[in-house]
Amino acid sequence: MRYLITDIAFDCSLEDDDWTPKDQQETEEFLPSSYIGSIWDASDGEDLLEELTTASGWCIKRLDYKHILS
Repeated sequence: MRYLITDIAFDCSLEDDDWTPKDQQETEEFLPSSYIGSIWDASDGEDLLEELTTASGWCIKRLDYKHILS
């Protein structure tokens, strides 16, 4: 099945002394633009979540999408 990402929010927190709250905020604000509007193939919503998590390297806090009918 194909899915259109309509909204997404990431959890960009890290337990790293070099990663500042500012880094986290900037990444959480910038990263979604790389995914919103993109189309992904997945077997279901859970698989889509796993695909996006793997691709981005970040945990996802919120995901909204539309199923695209062929």
